[in-house]
Amino acid sequence: MLPKIGEIRFPDHAGIAGTVFTSGKTVNIPHAYADLRFNTSFDKQTGFFTRSILCTPLINKHGSIIGVTQALNKSGGPFSAEDESRLKAFTAQVAIALENAKLFDDVQKIKNYNESMLESMSNGVITLDDREMIVTCNSAGARIIRLAPSAILGHSATEFFAGKNAWIIERIKKVQVEKAANVAMDVEIVFGDRPVSVNLTVLPLTSGEGKQLGTLLMIEDISTEKRVKATMARYMDPAIAARMLDNNGDAGLLGGASTRATVLFSDIRDFTTLSEELGAQGTVAFLNEHFSMMVECIAHEEGMLDKFIGDAIMAAFGLPIAHDDDEDRAVRAAIAMIRECRRWSLDRVQRGQKPVEMGIGLNTDMVVSGNIGSAKRMDYTVIGDGVNLASRLESACKVYSAQILLSENTFGRLRGTYRVRNIDQVVVKGKTEPVGVYEVLDHHTEESFPNLMDVVSYFNEAMRNYRAARFSNAIAQFQKALACNPRDKLSTTYIERCQHLIDHPPSDDWNGVWVMTQK
Repeated sequence: MLPKIGEIRFPDHAGIAGTVFTSGKTVNIPHAYADLRFNTSFDKQTGFFTRSILCTPLINKHGSIIGVTQALNKSGGPFSAEDESRLKAFTAQVAIALENAKLFDDVQKIKNYNESMLESMSNGVITLDDREMIVTCNSAGARIIRLAPSAILGHSATEFFAGKNAWIIERIKKVQVEKAANVAMDVEIVFGDRPVSVNLTVLPLTSGEGKQLGTLLMIEDISTEKRVKATMARYMDPAIAARMLDNNGDAGLLGGASTRATVLFSDIRDFTTLSEELGAQGTVAFLNEHFSMMVECIAHEEGMLDKFIGDAIMAAFGLPIAHDDDEDRAVRAAIAMIRECRRWSLDRVQRGQKPVEMGIGLNTDMVVSGNIGSAKRMDYTVIGDGVNLASRLESACKVYSAQILLSENTFGRLRGTYRVRNIDQVVVKGKTEPVGVYEVLDHHTEESFPNLMDVVSYFNEAMRNYRAARFSNAIAQFQKALACNPRDKLSTTYIERCQHLIDHPPSDDWNGVWVMTQK
């Protein structure tokens, strides 16, 4: 009895088999041990005694040698020429069988790959045969349609896409005739009275010879995207909302997140008096006109409108899509808002109406953004100390007779060059640490602020004296600033403040910090 040996391995050039494999020629050996190419070690391993050998190459349809077939120990003597012919014929059949087996394996692998790919797709894929019968439907398709695959497969397309979905059959017929893809963007399909917003692509399925095999329907569910886009369009320019979603956006973007943003607050001065004069309908028309202009300025710099608070506007830059220059975008938006308000105010005066002035506060900080509210009412907004400081700076515009104030947090991150003056170190209400406050003057013209840079130069020198408690010297510099522009109310405010400090000297630890007692 022969020992059990699973396989014997040797190089493809060794022994009789190796010779046939490398040369591609049949070998017929009547006495194996007389041939030096025969490796006797295999007989020793197996206990078999090899007498005669017939070996022929195994060649595939491309002419490549893929193996050999070997017959041993013909009964009654050596192998004949007829035996060679028979073995070659047998080997040819073996080659065909191996090719078919490999082809089947390759087809099976491709089938498994295609099925796995279809199942992993987020888009629904439905295929029809040449008789318009539904033959496949992946998991995403069943999820979108909300039916089990078993309830979809085997149905006629005409029967399945009936009623409100009958237009799909028209698309299928068109594709079959034109043999070209047909795309329908943002359309509705209805299953069980439940409309679903989709992008539908209908494609012809053809063989390599051009024979029509059927039709493929690819269904992309855009219902969630449409809801998110509609929500986000409330807070920003619709084009920005669309681009956000194109950049891998989804409903998760409306969840909570901590991020750096520049918050803008704006407010109309003396609005209470204006609204009393305008009445209810006039006030609404006034605000609608004002908000339309201001929101346009914010959207132009790709800012996000957060909310309207009475006559105030709250916006953020850096949400939900951040830019490298969000602080500059916020400042440019603020400048544009003041200029637009000034133009509008002049038009109002010419029509015999009251002028309009506004103040804007800007601050950059880490804020929390997300959908905040109750189960019945949610609003996308930002919260945090950074938001509160922006609001305080907007209120401080009244104290400093300014129209745009920004914190040192925003000023320190600006990339552009602006006409700015550092007007104070302030502790706002509810805080203990001072923050540097800057006034942006770029919205001014020579008419609205003559000799601006001369005023800024004198003002800066005055502030250095003020912070060093040299109040008389500071007053002298503030007066020079007023000589350049008598309408610079901030210089007048500081002259009054310096006179108060001369009359009531501060303590020795004076550091120039001003504490605000009002919001």
